[in-house]
Amino acid sequence: MKAVYGPVSSWRLGRSLGVDPICSEEKICSFDCVYCQLGIGKKTYRRKDFISLEKLKKDLSEIKKVKADIITFSGTGEPTLAKNLGEMIDYIKTVSDLPLAILTNSSFLSEKDVRQSLHRLDSVVAKLDASNEKIFREINKPHKTINFAKYLEGIRLFRKNYKGKFALQIMLIDINKGFTPEIVELARELNPNEVQINTPLRPCAVNPLSKEEIRKIKDAFSGFKNVVSVYEAEKPEVHPISIEEVKKRKRPEP
Repeated sequence: MKAVYGPVSSWRLGRSLGVDPICSEEKICSFDCVYCQLGIGKKTYRRKDFISLEKLKKDLSEIKKVKADIITFSGTGEPTLAKNLGEMIDYIKTVSDLPLAILTNSSFLSEKDVRQSLHRLDSVVAKLDASNEKIFREINKPHKTINFAKYLEGIRLFRKNYKGKFALQIMLIDINKGFTPEIVELARELNPNEVQINTPLRPCAVNPLSKEEIRKIKDAFSGFKNVVSVYEAEKPEVHPISIEEVKKRKRPEP
């Protein structure tokens, strides 16, 4: 697998060139969310180097002129599991002027070195799908060492000092839609630059909420600086380097 894929058409970030610091045929993550498009994979809370910085350099060097708006750390698992993520961020900043972002499930924001690495990014999209331990375990299915209180405190600590664009992504399905008021209150405390209301439109194990349900949930977030939803956002046209590399980051069609 290549460490670089796309660009993909992102309703949140535009034309996004992906950097996958995990690069695994099997999903490797600290969560096993019920809505994950990658299906069931290996659940772990142990950080390590999955690919070398040299591989990233090589794969990036093979890309010449690519039309992209942003470079995003994402892919086949939770990107902050990669211990050398900070080195990757620093290197990419030396070879590209594009803004850097990450899609994270927030599970490692309680770790100081992870927060320090992510502070160097222009945009951080952090997951928050629950408002209590029970729903957290039911919808995100975290590794046994992760509890909701520590998870939420990690997001708070990161938000406190982060100067870039901080977005909260909230995935809504039947399990958590009834807890919208509580999630709104947590989001208000975290004061994100943007709230992203999502529901799983790609093939996965659960059904998405309807446009009308998402519209009502979005209304509940009125008063925030910027609120976007997956049903309303426009997706730009893209021309991926390799369709096969993009498909490796998606759940197989049923």
